[in-house]
Amino acid sequence: MSKIEIHNLTVDYTEKKNRFTALKDVSFSIEDGEFVSVIGSSGCGKSTLLSILEGINTPTAGEILINGEPIHGTGTDRGVVFQHYSLFPWMTARKNVAFGIKQVNKEASRTERLKIADEFLEKVGLNEFKNKYPSQLSGGMQQRVAIARALAMDTDILLMDEPFGAIDAKNRTILQELLLELWEGDGTSARKTVVFVTHDIDEAILLSDKIVMMTANPGQVYREIKVPFDRPRNRAQLVQTKEYNQFRNKLLAMFYSDIVSKIGGDEVVL
Repeated sequence: MSKIEIHNLTVDYTEKKNRFTALKDVSFSIEDGEFVSVIGSSGCGKSTLLSILEGINTPTAGEILINGEPIHGTGTDRGVVFQHYSLFPWMTARKNVAFGIKQVNKEASRTERLKIADEFLEKVGLNEFKNKYPSQLSGGMQQRVAIARALAMDTDILLMDEPFGAIDAKNRTILQELLLELWEGDGTSARKTVVFVTHDIDEAILLSDKIVMMTANPGQVYREIKVPFDRPRNRAQLVQTKEYNQFRNKLLAMFYSDIVSKIGGDEVVL
């Protein structure tokens, strides 16, 4: 049994009496401890899929199972990083992170929660800003607080919706490496199961075990692709290899294949 099983998922919306299909008959599975990136052009339903996994929306048809059980709303087994910062404006960065920890570990004392919050804010480079409110932080810094909160919650499943999109290139690289470090762990505990939505093909290759390529209108699974590179991955060395560039070019061909078909071109042969 897979950790997450998605069966024939369809999501319809009605806007101004017009029916719109965001996802149609989407099916794939994610193994326990697997890092899966979902990639595709805007409008392919990536964020809609994540919202169903989060439990904040329900499908029109089909189902998602976690550990063999259907999703019934949100749960403490899933940590989430949204596209937008979703911080409580009346709480400091430190208290925002501690609040997330409290939701999954109610037995931890206030002192313990704050200590963990400080550790993760330091990991994302924000320890000196821990007593600042969201309005006193830049957009990228707010997102780093949200990432620290999700990582500090230490849930079995981590759902991430373009978490690094608002972050500058330097800190994006640092946070990618941090995410991999925490996911890979020290070998003494099980890896988290990660579902990661991104537009960035290089990011998907670096982070993922598997990439699910989506096409739009309606959102459907085009291909599931295993990433062929061993872990741990050295970014600087990997991107210089012939194998990396060949694989990246194939993914780019897939990414643009639906556009090619719509303008009358030939399907890309992979």
